[in-house]
Amino acid sequence: MKPTNYKLNAEGKSLGRIAGEAAVLLMGKERADFAKNTVSGNTVSVENASKIKISEKKLLENTHASYSGYPGGLTKRSWGKVAETKGYAELLRHAIKGMLPVNKLRARMLKNLTITE
Repeated sequence: MKPTNYKLNAEGKSLGRIAGEAAVLLMGKERADFAKNTVSGNTVSVENASKIKISEKKLLENTHASYSGYPGGLTKRSWGKVAETKGYAELLRHAIKGMLPVNKLRARMLKNLTITE
């Protein structure tokens, strides 16, 4: 089957719902010829990422961890801090990455994802 392009509107939807929907489309699970060992080639573009519904409590209490690869290079920042420095697109990208399988194909799947604020 031919790869398809999907547009998702994130306005008013919660972070987990839109991330789960995007992850399923990137893996190609909706296709009849789905196989775990191939990249589907589907492209997913998420629009209005800055209008995602996230509660104030989650922005303050949940943390986003990033590791530089060096000893002592683990940094943990609150979701609110990440949203103001890198934007809500980074929170959404991190959530989608966590929902994809951890294998050699994950980076190739993430290349087919575009997120606009």
